[in-house]
Parts: sequence; structure tokens; C-alpha cells
Amino acid sequence: MSAESAPPERTAESALRPRRLDEFVGQQVVREQLSLVLDAASGRGKTPEHVLLSGPPGLGKTTLAMIIAAELEAPLRITSGPAIQHAGDLAAILSSLDEGEVLFIDEIHRLARPAEEMLYIAMEDFRVDVVVGKGVGATSIPLDLPPFTVVGATTRAGLLPAPLRDRFGFIGHLDFYAPEELREVVRRSATRLEVDLVDEASQEIASRSRGTPRIANRLLRRVRDWAQVRGTGRLDLAAAQEALRVYEVDDRGLDRLDRAVLSALCGRFAGGPVGLSTLAVAVGEEIETVETMVEPYLVREGFLLRTPRGRAAAPAAWTHLGLEAPAGAEGAAPMLGRF
Repeated sequence: MSAESAPPERTAESALRPRRLDEFVGQQVVREQLSLVLDAASGRGKTPEHVLLSGPPGLGKTTLAMIIAAELEAPLRITSGPAIQHAGDLAAILSSLDEGEVLFIDEIHRLARPAEEMLYIAMEDFRVDVVVGKGVGATSIPLDLPPFTVVGATTRAGLLPAPLRDRFGFIGHLDFYAPEELREVVRRSATRLEVDLVDEASQEIASRSRGTPRIANRLLRRVRDWAQVRGTGRLDLAAAQEALRVYEVDDRGLDRLDRAVLSALCGRFAGGPVGLSTLAVAVGEEIETVETMVEPYLVREGFLLRTPRGRAAAPAAWTHLGLEAPAGAEGAAPMLGRF
């Protein structure tokens, strides 16, 4: 149930992506603001200012970058922060850009520092300084660049250095989707996949998708598989419920690992508090996996508390597991002052 995109899924996801801004579901505020930026730039005959998109994985940052290029009728160059480890890597990309081209840098907060400093100048002055030679004989050659637009995406905006963040003319933050917005995403995706989807099934899938379109589309494909192999081919409510049971996604969107964390917290540690490393060992996962893939959703849904002494189960966790919180359990106490 991770919102991260695995390589085999990217082809399937690309077929479901909206192509234009008016086809994009949700994120009403960001869409309206971005539309103004693009329309104003087109009206002036200029390239739009650089755009930074932030938010959790799976909410549409890459899709919006593709839409920006499509709306501008401009080529799109795609790269990522981890792929640019040296200033020379970035210089090679920038020097090959055409006028008006859109450069999309995913996970931009992970750019190497030398490349980051080169990007400052390129974004502001549209030039790069290429160093030729080494030592005392090294020479810096300024290279002018045609106007272009950088679209940066980050899941951790707080790690983005202020000098880089300040060079973006538009900064948009993507929020989790409401259930009705996810229903629309599922319905549109079902149309593209040419499957017969019943409204009750779209609601069931949307309610278990953690507020994330990428997860909604993933679950839709799994329900389609179940209906094709074990059902009638029609995606009705019974097919959706049975398929999601097979894939261990419950009615609150929790998967096997989520429930394992809550079960360990409530069962082995009496609701906590317990340290993150101890909790990770108890479920047989890496600390980073529990911290980045499990914790955010459990905290957001009110199942888990992050206290100064460790992680504790909230009352909703005990209820969801069908257990009764023992007297004196930290998670069973009022939440006021626990953060």
C-alpha cells in the first residue's frame, strides 16, 4: 500500500494520467493558481516562471509536470535529483535544452550540492559556468542558455535549501484527496481501462485508498484482475470487497504491515510507548520502512501517537483490532499534551 511507484507500475500509471489541466481531478486551489501562471505567461509570449510542487508521494506531482509541458506545447525533459551527482551532469542537461523546454526534476531536494549551486545561476540568469581544465590552468567559460522552465517535485520540502526554494516563482503544495475526488479518479481510470465499474465498487475502492490517487488506481487494477479471473468481469461491490480481502486491504485502507505494527504495539507492548527501532524489529521490517511507509498514515488516521517516550497506540487502534485497551495504557489516555 505504499504510495511510491514501483518500476513495473509506471507503464500502467502513464496510461491513466490526465493529459490536460481541466482533466486533472482534485487539487482545486493548485490547479487554479497554476492555470493563471501558465495562461499569463502564454499571453505575454514568455516562458512561465519556475514551478515547485511539494507533497506526499502519489498525489500527482509528475502528472502536473507533464500537464505543464502539454499546456505550453513544449518538450519535456525528465530527470531526478539522485541521478544528478555532479555539476557536469547538470551542465550536460542544461546545455542541451531548447528554448521554452520544461525540465522536470523529481526529488529535487536530493540534488548534490555542486549541481544545486549551478542550478541557482541557471534558473535566475539562464547561464552556466563550465570549468575547463584543472588546477591553476582551469578556466571558467560562461555558457548562455535559452529561456526554459524548471518544474521541481519534492516529498520533503523542508529539506530544500532556501536559496533554491526562493528561485521558484510558483510553489504549490498538494494535499491528500477527499473520498469523492478519489471516486472520480477511479471512475475516469475505469473508463480508460475499459472496464464495467459499478458506483458502489468505486466508492469501496476510494474509501480504502489512503487519500492517494496512485493507490486508488493500483487497487482498481487489482480488482479488475480479480473480476477477470474469479468473477464475471464486472467490477461490482462484491468483486471489490472480495478482491481487496485477497490483497489484505481492510475497510480503513490498512494493509498487512499496518495491522502488524498495530498488533505488535497493542499485543506485545500493551499499547506502548515503545521505541521505533524496537517496533520495527517486532514486525521484521527496517526502521525506514516503518517510519516512512507505515507511520504517516497511522498517525494521520488517529491510530498511532508519537509521544516523547516513543510510539503509542491510540484508542482507535484498539477498537480497529477488536481489543480493549488496558487501564493505564498511554494511548488510552487523552491526547492533549502528548505531542
